[in-house]
Amino acid sequence: MKAIRTDRELECPGIDAGLRARGVELVTLPDGIPEMELARAVADADLLLMCYTPITAKVIEAATRLKGIVKYGVGIDAIDIPAAIRRGIPVVNVPEYAEETVAEGAFALMIALAKRLPEISGAVQRDGWIWPAQRWLGRDIAGSTLGIVGCGKIGRSMARMAAQGFRARVLAYDPHADRIELAAAGIEKVDNLKTMLGACDFVSLHCVLNGETRGLIGREELACLKPTAVLINVSRGALVDEEALVEAVVKDRMGGVGLDVYSLEPLTRTGHPMSALYGRDNVILFPHLTFFTVEAMRRLEDDTLARCFEILDGRAVMVRSLDRRLRAQVNGVVFT
Repeated sequence: MKAIRTDRELECPGIDAGLRARGVELVTLPDGIPEMELARAVADADLLLMCYTPITAKVIEAATRLKGIVKYGVGIDAIDIPAAIRRGIPVVNVPEYAEETVAEGAFALMIALAKRLPEISGAVQRDGWIWPAQRWLGRDIAGSTLGIVGCGKIGRSMARMAAQGFRARVLAYDPHADRIELAAAGIEKVDNLKTMLGACDFVSLHCVLNGETRGLIGREELACLKPTAVLINVSRGALVDEEALVEAVVKDRMGGVGLDVYSLEPLTRTGHPMSALYGRDNVILFPHLTFFTVEAMRRLEDDTLARCFEILDGRAVMVRSLDRRLRAQVNGVVFT
């Protein structure tokens, strides 16, 4: 058996060792590998593991021996799932390994911006000490209003931390969420996104990326925010019109921004559409690592290996995700 794992920059020693211990020939490939080079590499592969690298229809068609595609992570928008379905190749992700972890990361970004930690810490590092002048005033989470856009498991975890842990009011915009269930969790459902944005001191995005959500936070939505509002995005960069976001930040129309995801990754200091956000005191740029903890990576590696072994053993692969794109599969999968 031969397996290809893309995005080797994301170190997963447990996955690599587990596959090799089963006698699998494992080839790891770098991020940004050209499509045709990847197609040649997978031509005789039985298993393809990916995290960020696009798996296009051309790549899938070239993989004549392929028995399955495993996303060692959550988001599946980089995989041409219809092309895989046409070939009868099952696609699976690992959706549950970092739900609490990513929510903690989003909350950390929010509280750091509320308390102006990067700005104040930087000033102390530079000047040795600062005194409590007006320019350093932070804000409380308690008594503030947090808006959650996309209230799945991660969004609800974020809401719980804010409401039960910090006594914030929590609103949610999610057309697919049940109002009664949200209310039982202390979350107020709001049917109009712009209305909710205008009421919030903090907004945190927790949507999957699909045709409905791409560009969900556009220029008009950003204009609804209070000039002191803080926006957090740990989900997918393309949920936001990033050009409009940069403009809003540069023109001081937002209180702060905490980002872990970008439409174009990796982020770079120059030559990137969002390079203008570097060096700003009210912006935290995180390198898509809110998931990256000891505990979460252990869960990721264990679940990924379990899915790989199901595929390599010829068993139906377990799909835990509720994503409709994965639930449309009929070959080689079993749903939980």
